[in-house]
Amino acid sequence: MVDTGRRTALAALLAAGLLPCAGARAANGARVPSAPHPPASLLGSEIRRLPTSRKVVALTFNAAWDEAGIDTVLAELRRRGLPATFFPTGAFADAHPGAVRAIGAAHGLGNHSYSHPYFEDLSTAQRVQEVRRADAAIRTASGAEPLPFFRFPYSATTRDSVADVNDLGYAAIEFTADTNGYLGPQGGMSVETAAERAIDALAPGAIIQMHVGSNGDGVVLDAEALPLIIDAAEADGYTITDLRAFLVP
Repeated sequence: MVDTGRRTALAALLAAGLLPCAGARAANGARVPSAPHPPASLLGSEIRRLPTSRKVVALTFNAAWDEAGIDTVLAELRRRGLPATFFPTGAFADAHPGAVRAIGAAHGLGNHSYSHPYFEDLSTAQRVQEVRRADAAIRTASGAEPLPFFRFPYSATTRDSVADVNDLGYAAIEFTADTNGYLGPQGGMSVETAAERAIDALAPGAIIQMHVGSNGDGVVLDAEALPLIIDAAEADGYTITDLRAFLVP
């Protein structure tokens, strides 16, 4: 249920033209199709495990820093013919449009905000601006239709912030486990420990979070851990699933 303050803020932003309606036009004049709306099973709360009893696991990658691991990750997924979902920030899309275009050509693109702030510190209007500014940047960089999936920066969710992104037509897709590979060797992580965190979390509907950037040190442990994670999941009878399959009720 949308409270009065949130409804008023959303209505004001729509009237101001800050929220694109169905069939809006992109900057190049092309009509932008509306993304499929998430089914009810993905709304109302943050999603940390997909609603299924099947032995499937989703691979997801955040992109907010550099692009050091993207070529390796995309090559491994292409070699195996496997899907993944990527969550770039809008700032990343502006800084690395070629990388986002390459990702969007092969995989689904979610939304990770524009500037990666703590959403609990923002008003509804500020949250809307973060989401929509990121959406515009991702569209421009990729030339693709982003998915109606939002991932909160720092995975810092609140009831109100989840409701706000739901009201914008996004499911709040978080994760069952983060490999913590982004911490790098200086943070006490290794390829093996990153892979183990994902493998230990395997369960029907598990969502694994990884990162494609090096966070400044040039080492992308998640890119190196990816083959180990896939091998272990498949050996245990899991199928790598595409988050887009869960847009169908």
